[in-house]
Amino acid sequence: MNTSAEPDTLPLPPATGGWQEGDAPGRRAWVTLDAPLPLEAGGLLPGVRLAYETWGRLAPDGSNAVLVLHALTGDSHVAGPAGPGHPTPGWWDALVGPGRALDTTRWFVVAPNVLGGCQGSTGPSSPRPGGGRWGSSFPYLTQRDQVAAEAALADALGIARWAAVIGGSMGGMRALEWAVSRPDRTGSLLVLACPAAASAEQIAWGAVQIAAIRSDPAWREGRYHDASAGDGPHRGLGIARRIAHVTYRSEPELGARFGGHPQPGGHPWRGGRYQVESYLDHHAAKLVRRFDAGSYVVLTEAMNGHDVGRDRGGVAAALRRVRMPALIAGVDSDRLYPLAQQAELAAAVPGADRLRIIESPYGHDGFLIETGQVGGLVEELLSLA
Repeated sequence: MNTSAEPDTLPLPPATGGWQEGDAPGRRAWVTLDAPLPLEAGGLLPGVRLAYETWGRLAPDGSNAVLVLHALTGDSHVAGPAGPGHPTPGWWDALVGPGRALDTTRWFVVAPNVLGGCQGSTGPSSPRPGGGRWGSSFPYLTQRDQVAAEAALADALGIARWAAVIGGSMGGMRALEWAVSRPDRTGSLLVLACPAAASAEQIAWGAVQIAAIRSDPAWREGRYHDASAGDGPHRGLGIARRIAHVTYRSEPELGARFGGHPQPGGHPWRGGRYQVESYLDHHAAKLVRRFDAGSYVVLTEAMNGHDVGRDRGGVAAALRRVRMPALIAGVDSDRLYPLAQQAELAAAVPGADRLRIIESPYGHDGFLIETGQVGGLVEELLSLA
């Protein structure tokens, strides 16, 4: 079954593209929480394990630790090549290493795979205490739950206070949550391309993607992880990825790259595809081989529930807690998280002086692509840490 309009010669994708027990560990290490994790929505999550990667060396007093938080389909592999255990190269590889913005001769960089993810941390594809997989019984998570797990990781590493917490998109949501919920443990803050609370339109985009996955007959109410290769919810996950990727890029960029042109050798009038369709198919095919549909649902639900002001007297009251040095940045062509949302953040955060703007034709993905501009922001932040 070829679910992504990619060549039929590709091997069938496994039911889940997430990291599995027995796979090569790569650069990952793990920490297991000593006790079940209390969840904001109620209940406890037992057996929580977080995968993480580190670069550099922790100072004896723990003062040089920097936390880097990934976006929806990212993972702990911020830097380094693809290889056994790591299906893709580091997603911010240009920023981490000796002499780079996150200079590992000075800073100890820590990047966890988010709780609910699928690259080594506890999530729907993980073994459940007592046997079997979590699957559809995995609980609803919020950013507050994910940050609570990350705080336990910091404790295990002997880090009482981060010199800086850095994140973009979904990672920016968690970075904000760190600053609001644990200001004493957040020395400085860089938030890229995310709002203080998810808007109705952003929730709508996420809900459509979740519906695409759940409408796939191979979803099986979330109980698909032990299905044979090619029999997972790849069609639904691929559609979700296509929808998301359109929101990640800008209309001018897509127009300049593809226009209304058909794919060479396959005109849409005769059963072929437009070039932009081929582009989306390609990204869908890549994701289903490295990600888990259940994690995509759990993490998208958490993003839809993002609101730093919930039960804190509203967004403005919550953001008044963010008094550490802070940089708030947005991408000028971002249509998923428009620049106006970061302008509101910058105006409401006492530790931020003004909005920083990343100039890019690439839309929301500019925070990943424009590493020169982002590196400059990281260096500015760390000069304040």
